[in-house]
Amino acid sequence: YGLILHLTTNFNMKIFYTILLLVISNTFMTLAWYGHLKLKEFKWFESWPLIAVIALSWGIALFEYCFQVPANRIGFSGNGGPFSLLELKVIQEAITLIVFMVFSVLAFNESIRWNHIVGFILMVLSVYFVFKK
Repeated sequence: YGLILHLTTNFNMKIFYTILLLVISNTFMTLAWYGHLKLKEFKWFESWPLIAVIALSWGIALFEYCFQVPANRIGFSGNGGPFSLLELKVIQEAITLIVFMVFSVLAFNESIRWNHIVGFILMVLSVYFVFKK
């Protein structure tokens, strides 16, 4: 019984760590891809050449990979994790959407409209159907 409890707890922790690392990874990804659009509002940043902005984004994206790769290694069933490759991808896409929505509201004061909510619900439904056995 103790071994089963340990394996179950370890399995649940892999789910938790995979999702946590994917959230952190996607936060860095969103900053790398879209953060420079917000920085353009600052006087010191507006004169940067495109190559410098790309280099900054690459530097931020490095941290994305530092979290994305371990998340996939921990979460992938081929490595003893709880998720198939397809499940990992769908989870990652759903997390990407959530992180981006939060970022766009907080950083750019974007408003979330009904069609965004419907799109989000459809994304969540896709997660449901991918996990349905």
